[in-house]
Amino acid sequence: MDNLTPVSPDPAPPPGPGVVPATAPTPPAGGWAVAAGRGLAWWSEGWRLFKANPVIWIVITFLFIALMFGLALIPFVGQIASSLLYPVLGAGILLGTRALDRGGELTVGHLFACFNDKAMPLIVVALLYFGGWFVIWMVGLALLIGLAGFQTLSALMSGDPVETGLTLIAAIGFAIVIVVLVMTLLAVPLIMAYWFAPALVLFRGDEPMAAMKSSFTAGMRNIPPFLVYSLLGMVFAIVASIPLFLGWIVLAPVYAATIYASYKDIFGVPAA
Repeated sequence: MDNLTPVSPDPAPPPGPGVVPATAPTPPAGGWAVAAGRGLAWWSEGWRLFKANPVIWIVITFLFIALMFGLALIPFVGQIASSLLYPVLGAGILLGTRALDRGGELTVGHLFACFNDKAMPLIVVALLYFGGWFVIWMVGLALLIGLAGFQTLSALMSGDPVETGLTLIAAIGFAIVIVVLVMTLLAVPLIMAYWFAPALVLFRGDEPMAAMKSSFTAGMRNIPPFLVYSLLGMVFAIVASIPLFLGWIVLAPVYAATIYASYKDIFGVPAA
C-alpha cells in the first residue's frame, strides 16, 4: 500500500530576479500608483544592483561622463550631440541594469547597446525634452526682462540716485526669485515627462510623445514616493559631495540604477 501512496510534487521554485510570474497583472499605460515608502526602496534597490558589479558600474559611469564632457567641449555641434545622445547612452545602461537584475552580466558594451533601431526615437525624446527646456528658458528670460524693466522704470522716476540704486538692487533680486520659482514650476512637469520616457521607448516600444505622456501620468500618480526619493537624493548628494565629491563615484551609478528600479516598480518588470 505504501508504494501506491501518491507523492506530492516539490513546489515550484520562486521566480528569480526580474522574472515575471505568469499571473503578473498588466500595469495601466500610465503605470501603477505606489506607496510613498517606495521612494526609499528605489534607493535600496539601486544599491543592491550597484553591489552586484561595482567595478563595471564605476567604469561605465566614468566613460559616460567622459563622453558627455568630451562632446560638450566641441563648440556648438558637440554640445548638441551630447544632449541628443544622453538618452541613447542612458537607455543602454537601462538594458545593462535589466540584465544584472535578471542574474546576468553588466558589461561596458551595454553603454552603447541602443545604437540601433531604438536610437532615433530616443533622440526624438531628447529633442522634445530639450525643446521644453528652451521654452522654459525663454519664458524665464521674458519674465526677468519684464519684471526688471518695470522696476527699473519705477526706480528711475523717483529722482533720488541713492534710492534708485537701492531700488534697482531690490528689484533685480525680486525678479530673480520670481523667475526661479516660475521656471521650477514649469520644469517639474517636464522632468516628470522625461523620467520614464527612455525606458518606455526601450522596453515597451512606445512612440516618443506617447512615452512622455505616460511618464508624466506616472509622475503625477506617484508624487509622494518621488518626494521621498528626491529628499533622500538631496541628502545623499550632500554627503557624497563632502569628501571632495569622491562619494559621487558610488552615488552616480546607484542613481542610474534607481531609474530602472522606479520603472520596474511602477510599470512592472520589463519584458525581454
